Amino acid sequence: MRFLSVIIIFLMTFSMEAQQVLSLEESYELAERNYPLARQGELLGNKTEAEVSEIQKDKLPRIDLNAQAHYQSEVISFPFQLPNTTMETPNNDQYRATLDVNQLIYKGGSIDARSALKEAELKTSQQEVAVNLYQLKGRINQLYFSVLLLQEQEALLLSKQEQVESQIQEVETGVKYGAVLASSADVLKAELLKIDQQLIQVRADRNKLRENLATLLSTEIDESVILEKPYTQEIELTENNRPELELFDLKKQQLEASKEVLSKSTTPSLSGFAQAGYGNPGLNMLDNSFQDFYMVGLRASWNVFDWGKNKEAKKALDISQDIIETEKESFLVNNNMELQEAKNEILKMEQTIATDNEILALREKVIKASGSQLRNGVITSSEYLTEFNKLFESKIDQKVHEIQLALARANFRIAKGN
Repeated sequence: MRFLSVIIIFLMTFSMEAQQVLSLEESYELAERNYPLARQGELLGNKTEAEVSEIQKDKLPRIDLNAQAHYQSEVISFPFQLPNTTMETPNNDQYRATLDVNQLIYKGGSIDARSALKEAELKTSQQEVAVNLYQLKGRINQLYFSVLLLQEQEALLLSKQEQVESQIQEVETGVKYGAVLASSADVLKAELLKIDQQLIQVRADRNKLRENLATLLSTEIDESVILEKPYTQEIELTENNRPELELFDLKKQQLEASKEVLSKSTTPSLSGFAQAGYGNPGLNMLDNSFQDFYMVGLRASWNVFDWGKNKEAKKALDISQDIIETEKESFLVNNNMELQEAKNEILKMEQTIATDNEILALREKVIKASGSQLRNGVITSSEYLTEFNKLFESKIDQKVHEIQLALARANFRIAKGN
């Protein structure tokens, strides 16, 4: 007997270990890792890396190879002849090929400012992805707790089924000895069939929602997977950590980086250049022959007056920052309303569950007495089932309220950014 008990315990332990369990936090992690939008973070990083690399190449010398051949209707000529000199008139057809090298020396940090703007844009875009992924948690909550509720209902129905079967056996014993009418067992058997129908419906609904949850998490969730009921801890009044708040700050930082680019765009630029070429004529226009030539030098430019374009552009950026601030304030107002609604829902569910416990205690007493009366033929099976169903309705109500409380607390944590 002792050996048999050890075998049973071993098999139960193995079954529990083999059973797959999915928690709410694991669901969040699966969505953040598998949802198609999650890949955008890396893609945006690669895109910005390429754009910054392109901008930084402006620091490298620019090399151009140019060639030109043309015919002109008139060329330079002299109306007089210098003594003892012979000057040829340039040809009407002229040819030139040059290799030009331009190297930027100074631009007031404009290139680095543009690169910094791209990095700021990257952080903003990646945070937008984070916000969109975070908003998935609300949808995950609805599906997760809906599946969890059906899972609890199925467990209750199986318990109810077991109790009805046990009651049928006792009633059939009473029928055998003439203490109970034979129809009493038939009434219980009909109830058993009704439970089977309810199980079919609950399992079908659970599978449908489970498949929806699996699609949202972009992963496979087997029918045997059990959803873990989250620990319904008390809500914590911590600092608001919603990703939208960081997004608003990053948008303002991006606008600051845009202002820096505008400031650098008005700074003077200095560059060096070199040109080597071959043509007819060369630099000496009076030498009517093919010759090679070169020149080196510096070139400076400064747009000293832009008609106030830069000033107006900065003004527009300042207004954009004010707009972002109003969006942030609006978000906080709506978020506070969301948090308050979640708090009220939590308080309501806590009070309701406290009453559920009292109702269940009373129902248990009633059904215990009714069971004894049924076995002794005092009441009919129909009367017993009326009280029996009331008991299980109360149990289902309690489970529903517990799931609703867990959902309200999960929604509160999401609304708080925790």
